[in-house]
Amino acid sequence: MSPIIVKNDGFAVELPEPIDPAASLEMFRRAGDDLLDHWDGRTFIRTILAERRPIAFATTFENRGGRMIARVALERARDRDAVEPVVRAMFVTPPEEYAELRRRDRLVGALETRYPGVRSVRQANLFGALIRCVTTQQVNLRWAATCRRRLAEAFGRAHRVDGATVLSLDPARIAELDPAEIRALKLTTRKAEYIVAIARAIAIGELTMERLAASTDDAVISRLTSIRGVGLWTAEWILARTLGRPRVVGGDLGVRKAVGIAYLGGARPTEERTRRLTRHWGAAAGIAQALMLHALGEKTLAELARTADAPPRASAR
Repeated sequence: MSPIIVKNDGFAVELPEPIDPAASLEMFRRAGDDLLDHWDGRTFIRTILAERRPIAFATTFENRGGRMIARVALERARDRDAVEPVVRAMFVTPPEEYAELRRRDRLVGALETRYPGVRSVRQANLFGALIRCVTTQQVNLRWAATCRRRLAEAFGRAHRVDGATVLSLDPARIAELDPAEIRALKLTTRKAEYIVAIARAIAIGELTMERLAASTDDAVISRLTSIRGVGLWTAEWILARTLGRPRVVGGDLGVRKAVGIAYLGGARPTEERTRRLTRHWGAAAGIAQALMLHALGEKTLAELARTADAPPRASAR
């Protein structure tokens, strides 16, 4: 991989408040560096695809008198129009209904007090988001990050931005691979086949961010699950973390574990019960889900659930 040396062209934007970028981005460091989304505690480096071309950019954050400023180093100055809206929408922001949810659900209120500004980080690179989902199927997050790193090192393109390196994966290149080449990286045969199938759908233009963004939730799920290897779990994560919609990923083990700790004293709910227990989150589901997963990772969720005394409605069967 020969790196693309770029100029440090860039811009700065003010992000909506309240946001805690460092805590929100910690999920990328906690699982391990996959070289595709790199967060070192100071700078977040990643790529997007614009007209099927990878664009790398690096973002640092500065709290200036209560205003959160994102400073962005670009691969090329002309890429600003593609990157700026992605940076502005990087974090899912609370809807108006969030204030009412915090009042009604004392645990959500306690989580916001303990971790103010922790928000879901949107994954604007559709191919990268789908690969993230496929690699995390039925394995722990660290092994999944190791698999993505191997994939990036073997088939990725290196970009140099703001003194650091990030890799991108080109769907067109991955689409041409024999799944056995991916299997050689210690991914399962099925996952290798799924990754190639997803790459082909994106490479030929059958699957695009623009079409998904213009579709209803049900249409997004239908379109994604028509691709081999993409199930409801993956489709819902795309709704939540790529499209930024208030979707509870009821089939996710981490979400089920967090909801069980939050509302059932630690018992593990089924997927359907997880959806019932979180129905009252409504339009603020993305915020509540991100806060609970963050507290789960910080190992503070059980303590907060005990002291917050979650509302009776959350014990629905």
